[in-house]
Amino acid sequence: MTVIDAHHHFWRHGRRPHQWPPAAGDVLNRDFMPDDLLPELRRAGIEGTVLVQSLNDLQETEEYLDLARETPWVRGVVGWVPLDNPAETEVALESLVERGPLIGLRHLMRVEAKPDWIVQYEVIQSLALIARAGLVFELVPINPAQFENALTIAARLPQLQLVLDHLGRPPVPEQGWEPWATLIKRTADAPNVAVKLSAGMDLVLRWRWSTDMLRRYVDHVVQCFGAGRIMAASNWPVVLLAGDYEEVWGGITALVSELSERERQEILGDTAMRVYGLAAE
Repeated sequence: MTVIDAHHHFWRHGRRPHQWPPAAGDVLNRDFMPDDLLPELRRAGIEGTVLVQSLNDLQETEEYLDLARETPWVRGVVGWVPLDNPAETEVALESLVERGPLIGLRHLMRVEAKPDWIVQYEVIQSLALIARAGLVFELVPINPAQFENALTIAARLPQLQLVLDHLGRPPVPEQGWEPWATLIKRTADAPNVAVKLSAGMDLVLRWRWSTDMLRRYVDHVVQCFGAGRIMAASNWPVVLLAGDYEEVWGGITALVSELSERERQEILGDTAMRVYGLAAE
């Protein structure tokens, strides 16, 4: 079995600073680079990773692709392109694919004032280009309206492989259930959507990692999606706000420990390999 961490970031804080919420403090305000992550991967027995954009910034994606070429265990990059301009998206895709192992795209919705930005005509046209290029598109819904947008994209572009990040932000801190549970079930009904077993910024800002608290939410996602559409992911270094890498990855493996061997293989690596089309090393 090839174990894949399907979601992490790198950044050079001084070169391209982030605007973290005040609750994050200074934990993330430093460089996080391959040499910082590699010891964690070795301890966890992880053989490959997926590097995901952290800014809506084309230069960051170019830098990520350069890093991936230099870092054998980074199997692919989920980057960013200007989705609201299909012509620019097409040019960017051609350039980025030539530069390195681009496997998907993502856009952080939190910077957009318009709630339905992601389903406007120009963006849908760009998403169609991404589908035509055989790339994945990732979504980070944190509220019902954003889930509805994800469902709209899945229906309009059935040929586009979508990935729902961070379990769709389950209401773990408040120990809630609805409407998240129903939205997960509806999203799982779309056959072109997969999901990442990970914790996002909106969750870790208000919650200390607890495998036990997360269990019923993960069980629901497994029941809805099946192991063949779920991939394990750390969201390092953002997840350091909730726990260290060893604790988080150990928690993820514990959450799937009672599944069959085949199901564990799917979640811990095979789903990511298949969905992203990652090359075996």
